[in-house]
Formats: sequence, C-alpha cells, structure tokens
Amino acid sequence: MTDKQIGDESHDDLFKDGIESWASRVRCGEITFLQTVRTCLQRVHESPELDAFEHIDEQKSLATAVAMDSLLQHGTDLGPLMGLPIGIKDIMAVNGMPVTNGSNAQTDDLTGSQGQVVDCLQRSGAVVLGKTRTVEFALGATGVNTSRGTPWNPVDRSVHRIPGGSSSGSAVATSAGLTGMALGTDTGGSIRIPACFTGIVGHKTSVGRWPTDGVFSLSPTLDSIGPLCRSVADAALIHRVMTGESVGVRASVNGLRLGIVEDLFMDDLDDKVAADFEQACAVLEQHGAQRVKVKFSEVHERIPLFTAIVPAELISAMTPERFQAIRAGVDRVTESRAAVGLESTGHAFVSAQRRRKQLIGKALSTFNDVDVWLSPTCPFVAMPLQALSTPAGHERSLLASRNTQPGNLLDMCALSLPMQREGLPTGLQIAQPLHHDAELLSISAVIESILMQKR
Repeated sequence: MTDKQIGDESHDDLFKDGIESWASRVRCGEITFLQTVRTCLQRVHESPELDAFEHIDEQKSLATAVAMDSLLQHGTDLGPLMGLPIGIKDIMAVNGMPVTNGSNAQTDDLTGSQGQVVDCLQRSGAVVLGKTRTVEFALGATGVNTSRGTPWNPVDRSVHRIPGGSSSGSAVATSAGLTGMALGTDTGGSIRIPACFTGIVGHKTSVGRWPTDGVFSLSPTLDSIGPLCRSVADAALIHRVMTGESVGVRASVNGLRLGIVEDLFMDDLDDKVAADFEQACAVLEQHGAQRVKVKFSEVHERIPLFTAIVPAELISAMTPERFQAIRAGVDRVTESRAAVGLESTGHAFVSAQRRRKQLIGKALSTFNDVDVWLSPTCPFVAMPLQALSTPAGHERSLLASRNTQPGNLLDMCALSLPMQREGLPTGLQIAQPLHHDAELLSISAVIESILMQKR
C-alpha cells in the first residue's frame, strides 16, 4: 500500500478483529505501522464531533511509527503491541505531552512525571497518539465534563449520548476505532462504565497489580489502571505485556458457578438491560453454567463508604487550600462531590476503612460457593446528554456507578463486556477476588465467545 492510498484506508476499522489480527496483517506486509497511524489520525479528523482527545501529537506519533517500521524491517520485533496506536487517559503523564486532569486549573504537578505503565507500553513499541478526555479529576461516572468537554458516544451518531466516565475519551477512541486500545483508570467504575456504554471491553485490574506512579491520585485506596479494548483477548494480551502473566484458555463454562447478588445490583434496571442480562444468564446455563443466589445486603453500604474515603483522599492530595482556590472554576458536579472531603474527619475515614476490610473478608467468603459475581455493569443504557438537564434524568444518571462501586470497595478485579451488539449496548460485569485477574480474563473470554455466538 502506498502513501497515496491511505485515504482509501481511512474507513477501515483496523482493530475490529483484535490487536493480534492487526499485528498479523502488519507482519504479512498488508499494512505498515505508518499507514496504521495515518489511518487512525485520519479517522480522528473525520469525526471531530466525537471529541475523544484532549491532545494529539501527530508529528511524534508519525515519527515513532516510521521508527517502528524500520526496526521491524531490520529484524527487530518488539511484540504484538509494536506500532499499535493507543490513547492515554489525561490524568496520566506522558513525556512531551501536557496533562490537564480534565481541569482548567493547573494541577499537572499532582500527576508527576511519566510512570512505569506508560514506560512499559512504549518499550513494547506502542505509539501514543495522544491524551484522551476525562471527567475533571476523574471524579464522575457519566463522562460529562463542563470544564473541558464531553466526548460523543459513537454508538449513536445522531444523538449526543453520555460516554460514561471517568475514562470517557479512552472508551470513545477505542469504540470508534481511532486507537487500537486506550488506558483508563477505575476508582468506582471509571473503566467499566464507559466500556458498557460504548459497547467494548473494560478491565478493572486488581489494586496494586499495575503501578500507579505518574497518575493523578483520586484515591490511593481504590485507584487502579486498566485497558479499554475491543475484546477480552485484547485485554488478556495487555495483561500479559504489563505483568508477564499468561492467561490460560478455558474450554467451557460447564460447571461455572455464577454468583447473582440480588441485593442492589438487580434493582431498577432498564427493560433492555434486564432482558439482555436474563438472556445472557440463560445462554450460559444452556452451556452448563449454574446460577447461584448470593446474599450480600452490605452492598447497600457503598455510598457512605465511598463518600467517606474518596473525597477525603482527593482533598488530602490536593490540599484544602488549593481546592478552595480553584473550586469556583471546577465542573459543578465534580466540585460538589469533591467538597465533601473538606468536611471529612479522621474518625470517619478510619471507621470507613475498618468497615471496608470487614466487608472484603465477607465478600471473599462468598467465593467458596461461587466462581464469579455476575451482574449488569450499569442499570441503564447510555442516556442522551440533554436528559441530564432534567431532574429525573440527573437523578437516574447518579446510578451509573451503582453496580461498579462495590467491586472497588470489596477489593475485586472486574471486567465489563458487551451482552449484545444490536441497538444501544448493555454490559455484563464479571468480578473475582483481588489478584485473580488471569482467571477473570480466562473466564470472561469463554463467556464472551458464547455470547457472541448468540448474536
């Protein structure tokens, strides 16, 4: 393919069949890294309304692609991420690129210098196209950011629907095929929620599994980094690159015990979400899985625990004086949530942490009887942005993180994958205990394959 033919390639979603399929095409000579990056950049320019990126470095990404092509031509293969265009959530530092943390206030010093995760991806040959949009200070589940812009969910090109947050731009860029994958962070669902709303896969890794240096700290207790990608296979590939741990292949779901926590998770679902979840469970049962009811009424404690921990840690990192100085210019919803931390007491914080540890132990004991916790990722499909301006719409939007926050508070790893491909996406959330990421990915891969057969 010559450079003059790149325009014809611009409508080709290079990653629809996964990263490894694209990597094979490169090594077969069908396409080069430079052509790949140019295609992605052209797709970005052809869909400016998506507004997925806060910053794009075309010159550097093109130069990196040229360098990767040269290395490959001379016999140096860095692996399947070599030459892959990626996006980095704009609460993570990347050398030579600005970091805004989704805010008009200058807070880049709180993010610091480039960390180990970005280092690892760049050593693997990945090409950072740019920084993707985020909710201000990563504190919000809808994806709305009145300070720096709200990306347009690509699942509906006629209505501006919420993309989910806080890793909004990373989800939009990946779902629209602007990147091969993108990084997000997850403190209360910020990877899984946008993955659900945009119809892709989001992996909330175990806290501590990936280093978080070079990342704006919302909550050291709950923060984790993870990928937003097109398939579980892509997530497993990223996991292997980042941790060195391979993901085994599971043959079937026969005998898999699906833990259904009926408290909270199944309340007040959209009809479509409820129907898709029931169908997903029924199909898995047809393949030998078992539904097991789990009693865990303590999930209703999510709001007081999250509220006692996260705002306090954010204000501690930012300092009350700094927050007071900038709060007038902060997104209204983000400001109101963060301001709770100004009134937090040490007693309330320590008590919440103590209670969280008690619940982690109790949640862990449920896995004596089940293999995974299974639920809808979000109780509703992506809402029109305009609906949030109504009292009913705003109230409904507050439930975006209802099903995801418990996984953070209970120290789980979790993944969201699409339940179907028709109409507005709905997400299936699969969760397991801390540091069971490889097993989670293995189970999720076979569940994904079964659900895809049914579509």
